[in-house]
This record gives sequence, structure tokens and C-alpha cells, in this order.
Amino acid sequence: MLKPRIEPLRRLYRGCLVVLLISTAAYAQQDLEREGYFEVRSAATELLSGVHTLDARLQLVLSSEALQALEAGVPLTVELQLEVIRTRRWVPDSLDAELKVRYELEYRPLSQRYIVRNVNTGNQESFATLYSALNTLGRVQALPIIDDALLEPDKRYRLRMRALLNTQQYPPSLRFVFFWRSQWQLKSEWFEWSLER
Repeated sequence: MLKPRIEPLRRLYRGCLVVLLISTAAYAQQDLEREGYFEVRSAATELLSGVHTLDARLQLVLSSEALQALEAGVPLTVELQLEVIRTRRWVPDSLDAELKVRYELEYRPLSQRYIVRNVNTGNQESFATLYSALNTLGRVQALPIIDDALLEPDKRYRLRMRALLNTQQYPPSLRFVFFWRSQWQLKSEWFEWSLER
């Protein structure tokens, strides 16, 4: 006689337990420190009107500390570093050119918009979400790298690039703190490829 009444109570108990476990897991996930990382997924150059231009895809994930700083109004600088290396046979390769392209990522609480500004050119775009801003930062298209006339004819060249979170714009005291905090050491591995001429 008691069996029919106990079964619905067991189901209710199990349901409450599942909801409690899911809620606890979600709360614990929020408390976990999110580790950021930068990765160059692909990169290639094309010769257009005598200038080598770059197309690249990057994965940019901010750490918890960098994300908190951004949300508090601290602008972050993402830097792309590119090197043009002349390949030599009997002596070490020669670094013939370097290029640094800096992008500033900023959050504006009043408008609730994310601003991405190219520090080199001054061009800027506005985004409603951080995902959109980082996605745009991760798509490099037709970026001029080097004039082909500056390269020696009949020589082989290779390019390499990496992305990093640049902290040089902050005061020395903050830079010292960032140096010891791994969440601010966001830097991709070098991605390397041959320059097609």
C-alpha cells in the first residue's frame, strides 16, 4: 500500500539531487581560474602589387585576470610580431626585417561595447560582445608585410609570427607584478612558413 506513495517521493528526491549537483558544478566552474592562451592556427602570404600581404587565423583566449582587468576598464594590448628571415646555406640565417602590429582592446561600461583599435593605423571598430571582438582580432586579412623590392632576388626567405599580450604600456610596478603572474604571460608559439615569391 505504501509503495505507490514512496516512488513519486524517490523521483522528486532524485530530481532535486540532480538540480543541486548541476548548480554546485556551475558555481564551482565560475570560481575556477580560467587559463588563457594564444595560438596561431594558420598563416600565409600573397604577393599583391609588389607587396607581400598576410592572411592569418589566431585563437585568442583571455585568462581570468586579464578578463577582470578588461571588464574593470584596463585596456589590453595584443601584439603580432613578424620576422622576415633570409635562409642561408653555410652561415646562420639572417633576420632581414621585423614588424610589430599592435591592437588595443578596451571595454566601455557605459555603452557596454568592446573597442578594437589598430595602434599602428588608428582605425577602430566597436563590438557588442567580447567574442566578436576577439574573433575579429583573430582574423588578419591582407596585412602588408614587406615590399618585394626590398628582398634580394634569387634568395630564399621564410616568415614567422606569434601573438602575445603586451604589458609594456603599464607602469613599471605593474609590469613587475605581471612578470611573476602566469595569467599575464599570454604568448603563442612561433608559427613559421616559407615566403612564396
